[in-house]
Amino acid sequence: MAEDPPFTLAVVGAGPRGVGVLERISANAPELLSGRLVVHLIDPFPPGPGRVWRYEQSPLLRMNSMPEDVTVFTDDSVRVDGPIRPGPSLIEWVRQVRDGTLDAHVPADVRPELEALSGTDFPTRRLQSAYLDWFYRKVRAELPDGIEVVEHRAHAVRVEDGIPQRVWLAGADEPVRADAVLFTVGHIDAEPDERESELAGFATRHGLAYYPAGYTADVDYSAVPAGEPVLVRGFGLAFVDLMLLLTEGRGGRFEELTCGGLRYHPSGAEPRLHVGSRRGVPYHAKIGYRLRGKPLRLPRFFDDYAIRKLCETPGPVRFREDVWPLIAKEIAWGYYSELFTGHPERVRLDFAVFADAFADASWDSETMRALIARAVPGEQDRLDLSALDRPLAGRRSGTAEEFAKELREYVEADLSRRADAEFSADLGAFMALLSVYGQLAGLVATGRLDAESQVSEMDGWFHGFFSYFASGPPPRRLEELLALHEAGLVSFVGAEMRVRADAEAGVFTASGASFPGEVTARTLIEARLPDAGIGRASDVLLRRLRDSGELTEESIVDSTTGDRLASGRIHTRVSDARMLDAVGDPRPRWFAVGPHTSARSAAAFTRPRTNAASFRQNDATAREILRLTGER
Repeated sequence: MAEDPPFTLAVVGAGPRGVGVLERISANAPELLSGRLVVHLIDPFPPGPGRVWRYEQSPLLRMNSMPEDVTVFTDDSVRVDGPIRPGPSLIEWVRQVRDGTLDAHVPADVRPELEALSGTDFPTRRLQSAYLDWFYRKVRAELPDGIEVVEHRAHAVRVEDGIPQRVWLAGADEPVRADAVLFTVGHIDAEPDERESELAGFATRHGLAYYPAGYTADVDYSAVPAGEPVLVRGFGLAFVDLMLLLTEGRGGRFEELTCGGLRYHPSGAEPRLHVGSRRGVPYHAKIGYRLRGKPLRLPRFFDDYAIRKLCETPGPVRFREDVWPLIAKEIAWGYYSELFTGHPERVRLDFAVFADAFADASWDSETMRALIARAVPGEQDRLDLSALDRPLAGRRSGTAEEFAKELREYVEADLSRRADAEFSADLGAFMALLSVYGQLAGLVATGRLDAESQVSEMDGWFHGFFSYFASGPPPRRLEELLALHEAGLVSFVGAEMRVRADAEAGVFTASGASFPGEVTARTLIEARLPDAGIGRASDVLLRRLRDSGELTEESIVDSTTGDRLASGRIHTRVSDARMLDAVGDPRPRWFAVGPHTSARSAAAFTRPRTNAASFRQNDATAREILRLTGER
């Protein structure tokens, strides 16, 4: 009797998320696999690292996570139906490779870094690439009998729905035939929006240079002229990468000073960067210490019970009005838990007494403010989320020089605070923010969040606040920023940066709310990732699926008007990652995972022992795919 043909799965995107699902398929196969399974991994970049973490990028670019905070393996904190398969975090992997107990390929130019790396350093992306490459090889080597993997180093350009599905690859004469398709969606490139198109057109007409938002490592900045002023809009991680590529990447060097800090020695090939943003300050430096108090109890005030109770109330649920007070209280709980248990000499109440009173008080209430004033005598020890979010609000300097001095002092204070374990309460707030982020998918799944509030306040404002506070650069990057400012190669435009196309002068002009005056330049760079909306996706495959109606953009019904508001995300069923069609029905054999789906997982690596949403989503998706193998 002829053997049944294998079930085939096409995975479009073979970066960390695609390989993470493959690992979960491997782990769950002994329980759920029926027959044989062939997995086609489709990606023009190496499986494991994928596009973002590929080895072939500048050695200057680093992770913004410490190696002890990065893992690709489940542990016993992860609540999944499938088996737990633990493995080394990045720093454990480094140590095992270093002492010879684990065999892995590490490129020669990365080896010195591996030999010297500590758990609190910030690795290069090339070292992370080696870790992810090893992870992929390990997953492949440990596949159970009956599972085969086929690699395709190519772009997927078209998917034809049917039995089987047909996935067409660039330059291929025949499609990949599959019984199911999984899209693992990472960074999404976008077509310019209306304003970007206007600026690009203005630049073309006047012989200027305009660089729209994009992933920094993939943009060619070689034409940015040396010695000329350049306007840069955006002060987050994309700016940090850009800053390094246009300075040290052009031959300059940083010198460690015996008195502390850095001095920059220019090569002469650098432009002069004038940077600003809405906040006008860089993202907070990553924290360089560990908690000193008792283990945090998270989530506490923004848990499943709180979300369920919130959504039982009549009327629409608005993020800033209804959800944010719970989130703010959760962040404050993490902060004050660490302050009270890690630094009891700086508080006036017993923690148990404070915790009871804290639980009974609403976040933004006189009762809460009075409690904190009574319990925490030091102003510098009180959490002010408004000041954290907009540190320059209402402040205006008389001159650019005065503002530059203020901003330097702000960055120096941030560096000092984030390196001093006396302020470890900040880490408590950070851990609470991570917990909050993991709860948001559950909130969205209730369907009760007001549409405009979800898109503009949760996906917009709150995501920006999270990134600014919790996803900043390594401290050294801010030290380099100060050195480049001292060298005259970086200056600050300030908060509420405005860019104007000056047709009369034929230049770009920038101003801000922090000081009077304007800066002009012939080059403007948007230092940020593009808004990752499916409606503007430039990827050939996503665009075709969107235009054909086969890929549906998530939309939320406005509870007041009944209108539907697009979120920009791929519409998926949160419980199992199945893609939804135009009327909201699940497509039985199309799946999508990633930060730009309805599940809203963080676009970051998992910290060990945090029950990460991405692991839970990967496991649920893998189990659904494996169940399909028994339904043919």
